[in-house]
Amino acid sequence: MLKLLNTKFLLAILAALAVIAGAAIYQRREAERRKQADIEFRQRVEAAKKKHNAAAGNEGKTWTTYIP
Repeated sequence: MLKLLNTKFLLAILAALAVIAGAAIYQRREAERRKQADIEFRQRVEAAKKKHNAAAGNEGKTWTTYIP
C-alpha cells in the first residue's frame, strides 16, 4: 500500500514538473515572438518616419524659386 502511495506521489510530482516546464517553454517562445514583433514594428515606424520626412526636407527649396 505504501509503495502504491509513493508511486502516485511520484507521478503527481512528475506531472507538476512537466506542467511547469511546459509553461516555462511557452513563456520563452512567447517572449521571443513578442521581441521579433517589436523589432518588425520599430522597423516599420522608422521606414514611415523616413518616408514622411523626405518631403519636408525638400520643402524649403521650392520656396526659394517661387515667383509670384
